Amino acid sequence: MKNYPKAAMERAMKVQEIILRAIAKRITWIQAAAIIGISARQMRRMKERYEQYGYDGLYDRRKGKPSPKRVPLEMVEKILGLYQDEYHDFNVLHFHEKLKENHGIELSYTWVKTALQGAGLVKKEKKRGVHRKRRPRRPLTGMLLHIDGSKHHWFQDRRWYDFIVIMDDATSEVYYAQLVDEESTATVMVAIREVVETKGRFCSLYSDRASHFFYTAKAGGPVDRERLTQVGRALKELEIEPIPAYSPQARGRSERGFRTWQGRLPQELRIRKITTVEAANDFLRREYIQEWNRKFTVEPAQKGTAFVPCKRRDLDLIFSIQNERVVANDNTVSYANRSLQIEPTKWRSTLAGCRVTIHQHLDGRLSVTYGPHPVGCYTAEGVLIDKQPVRRKVRAA
Repeated sequence: MKNYPKAAMERAMKVQEIILRAIAKRITWIQAAAIIGISARQMRRMKERYEQYGYDGLYDRRKGKPSPKRVPLEMVEKILGLYQDEYHDFNVLHFHEKLKENHGIELSYTWVKTALQGAGLVKKEKKRGVHRKRRPRRPLTGMLLHIDGSKHHWFQDRRWYDFIVIMDDATSEVYYAQLVDEESTATVMVAIREVVETKGRFCSLYSDRASHFFYTAKAGGPVDRERLTQVGRALKELEIEPIPAYSPQARGRSERGFRTWQGRLPQELRIRKITTVEAANDFLRREYIQEWNRKFTVEPAQKGTAFVPCKRRDLDLIFSIQNERVVANDNTVSYANRSLQIEPTKWRSTLAGCRVTIHQHLDGRLSVTYGPHPVGCYTAEGVLIDKQPVRRKVRAA
């Protein structure tokens, strides 16, 4: 094709796009002839030549021999039909994978992309913006993890859900991915705890400056390192360094990941007829996270890992929302319009006037501790469910 004049190349490319739109039934063949500026008879001849020589037929005629890579018209029609009927909401790369995996069609990604764009089924990409230098990955897994959330119509209806993902900077491996009603202190703690329990303690956690991660004195300003949120306090207890991001570009790796998630997960849920959060999260845990990691994980720069086993036995207390209260004279504490009755303990006659910590656990339970000592566990409604009876000595008469 390099021997063609530039004008001939441009016209051939334009004609290809118009014919592809006619094949995809976006326009009629008569309309195609009018757009190209030829008669209906010329269009019929062009269509016949296209059917004979395939997708590259227009170039082949100028070269005088058929291309060894030409694609039959029937295959072009099948691919465009598949995209319109079954995969209309897939991005090009996702659709290209499905062609190979589900239909045994092995064509280059560039060919598929050009065909879809030419047929007007996929928009052409905008030119890239300002050049930015990508930050190098950490050399070892467990050195830096990204946590972020993305609000989207994940079920392709009116419902909005947040999608929380934790991924490793060194490999882009996803350790946690779940849909939640809203990203919050509790849902973030659930995610971090699962990674700590399954992989171990890691070195640092990279996140945005949402209020459940950091306090900021002024919007858009630096975070307050002295004043810790509940998540910040839990990370400090586990000796994990929180790192705030000061721009979307700084979170480029996770932001690019979410664009891919948004271009794939809704379609995967649709073709499996999954319409509930519970079923979607089960699908993610059981199948799709593993598939995602097979496709997008890269090898780390160095062998080994920075993860270390977590030997803490009090993760229930660490990953809880903690608040301090002073015990009343009747050994009760008030919390969220509930009164929690503290039973007698073996090591102290009364806790009246003492400052205790109330833990609201991720499953809704409540517990009260005095220093290192647990003094009661309660239901979400404040009913005592765990107490150790105290045996009092009976004085002789």
